Amino acid sequence: MSASKAQLQVRLKAPGGPTAHVDHFAADNLPPRTAWPEIDYSRLPELAALPDRINCATEILDRGAAEHGSNAAVLDDKMSWNYSELLAKANRIAHVLVDDLGVQPGNRVLLHSGNNPMYAACWFAVMKVGAIAVASMPLLRARELLYMADFAQIRVALCDAVLADELYQAAGDATHLSDIVLFHDQSSVGLEARMAEKPPTFENVDTAADDVCIIAFTSGTTGQPKACMHFHRDVMAVCLTSSAQIIQARPDDVFTGTPPLAFSYGLGGLLFFPLHAGASTLLLDSYSPESLIAAIKKHRVTVLYTAPTMYRTLMPLIENLADDLADMDSLSSLRHCNSAGETLPKPTWNDWHAKTGLSIHDGIGATEMLNTFISGRDGEIRPGATGLTIAGFEAAVLDENGDPAAPGEVGRLAVRGPTGCRYMANPERQATYVQNGWNMTGDSYLRDEDGYFWYQARTDDLIVSSGYNISGPEIEAVLLEHAAVADCAVIASPDSRRGQIVKAYVVLREPSQARPDLVGILQDHVKATIAPYKYPRAIEFIDELPKTATGKVQRFALRSRDAAQA
Repeated sequence: MSASKAQLQVRLKAPGGPTAHVDHFAADNLPPRTAWPEIDYSRLPELAALPDRINCATEILDRGAAEHGSNAAVLDDKMSWNYSELLAKANRIAHVLVDDLGVQPGNRVLLHSGNNPMYAACWFAVMKVGAIAVASMPLLRARELLYMADFAQIRVALCDAVLADELYQAAGDATHLSDIVLFHDQSSVGLEARMAEKPPTFENVDTAADDVCIIAFTSGTTGQPKACMHFHRDVMAVCLTSSAQIIQARPDDVFTGTPPLAFSYGLGGLLFFPLHAGASTLLLDSYSPESLIAAIKKHRVTVLYTAPTMYRTLMPLIENLADDLADMDSLSSLRHCNSAGETLPKPTWNDWHAKTGLSIHDGIGATEMLNTFISGRDGEIRPGATGLTIAGFEAAVLDENGDPAAPGEVGRLAVRGPTGCRYMANPERQATYVQNGWNMTGDSYLRDEDGYFWYQARTDDLIVSSGYNISGPEIEAVLLEHAAVADCAVIASPDSRRGQIVKAYVVLREPSQARPDLVGILQDHVKATIAPYKYPRAIEFIDELPKTATGKVQRFALRSRDAAQA
């Protein structure tokens, strides 16, 4: 090894000691420490006791295999791997990454897949080799994948074969992405064939606690998605807070749910929360309401992660179950129902509780914080409120001057604790999100006299539909690519089932083209260009958009118009 490489490998990073990363791209693109939020481990003894050297795969998977080796770890409807089997799979994939693909500590590895056991094995393999996981939603199109791959300078991707087409299309235009290995692929170059030739043991890289291990892309509330950087220590911190304090998982639990593992909500709730506790997780690519109930019954699921939309959709099915004595116990195994991704209305909580006897634990988290920091908890739930601050975090409602608002007054939600926002190569957004040591989530809240937080609204134009965060500007850009569109603006329109839907106001180049079939054409155009869930479910043709004197679209005027029509 040359002297320069040796020096790189021992470069110091406060406070976690020498980095294990050879590739310093992530560290070089962290915001300066002065721009970080306040990071505090003192509020919870378990956090303060975390060591300076952590590999989260060692702490979660290897330790789990040592303590619960024969327990089921990950499963789907056709197979199940216990902890020892999952460990061996992850170790073999780690060898493929290092031996075949030349992955070094600090390299970024794209994971493109739905929820399934192989995804879990791949994620832990990336941790084991000291690389950085960059997860992508299975519905993303080539354009979105290209942006992620280029921005994070990704060379290697592990991809489910059923999603390969869009990723290969992105690779054709990518600056760095050159090595794509497919799993669920029976060819001689597929991941399964490569794994078969590798040993089932692997010596995990001794990463610093503050080595970056996750780059999580937000949904892009204002233009392109932002990349959030999280450490091995952060993974352990949310296991000790969001999971241990709220879920209180135990080895006999079986988790399942609808959020993709590419979301931080799904990654925690369906992967490292259950496995950190020695529990099992049922990972299926997608759920319909009917298949979710069937899965809960078949696998005796105890912990459910989903969004308010799904709870509302399940309600009529549960009513039907009550009429069939043979199906009355379909949900009897459930002990904990978790909700996030959008606000949980009080009527939804009440209806679910009335029909099932179960409480829904609402919560708010953020990609910037990795997981939840305010949540309902057993015995302390107030329907309609998001909940109380999770032990280890501090949350406040701040007024326009940055001072704590009085109880009952609406202000901006601020939070700080053991995790926090670190945007990659985005100083302007970092300065907006982090203010005076606080993470400013972009939500308006009030806090009552007893410390419960009550959601009021978003402070920006983010659209939250069925638990998905959707960027209006991204959809506008796609609509403007269509030859028929002269101008457009996208807003969130209230919807009783999805919470909000995407509504587009469109100015046509030729007003005479304003006909019903053009609505479908424009919707199909969006679906074919970006992830289909982002398409505008409502389109209204308009002569001109309301704008300020400087040419900015007055979206508040469009929201008022939409409310008046409703």
